[in-house]
Amino acid sequence: MVRIVQAGSWLSNNVICYSALNCQHERSKMKKIFKYLITSTVVIAFSTLIVLRLVGVDPQDQRPGLWLAGKLSEASQSDWAFTDDHYEIYLQTNTPYFIPHSVTVYCATYEGELYLLSAYYTGGTFPDMRSWNRNIVRDPRVRLRIGGQLFDQTVSYVSDEMIRRPVYDALGEKYPNWERPTYENMHILAVGPADS
Repeated sequence: MVRIVQAGSWLSNNVICYSALNCQHERSKMKKIFKYLITSTVVIAFSTLIVLRLVGVDPQDQRPGLWLAGKLSEASQSDWAFTDDHYEIYLQTNTPYFIPHSVTVYCATYEGELYLLSAYYTGGTFPDMRSWNRNIVRDPRVRLRIGGQLFDQTVSYVSDEMIRRPVYDALGEKYPNWERPTYENMHILAVGPADS
């Protein structure tokens, strides 16, 4: 009987040892698979971001985009009257998570300066109603695409009534069929040079 217990004990120790080795081997295989999956996911995500950065992702109507692609203008712009020929322009803002957010915006010129519009049709407090408004309050550096040309600029909120009213009227002249929000719900942003 002692021998049977010892034999049984020997057999059970070997089974436990074999199971432990088998489990350890399985764990090692699972760790390798997990590493490959994580590495593959990171590589695919990084590659996708690089491709998107190179080709750009334009916004369209209400759908935002990412990076804007085009030829970067090196010259500073002193007269923006040429934008009167463009119904909408693209605006790229900087997000806190380092992936740009771009939108289409209406614009108008007044005395050669360019102004952008952020309309809050249902009311609301600036900049709370639009993510791109929050982005420019946090970081006023923007990239505009007008036609195929890119312009690195800054924007600032216009509170001066001597500018707001004529820009509001200029927007009405440029977009005669557009049902504008009330004057109080129209937020106007002045475009300035990137180095200011």
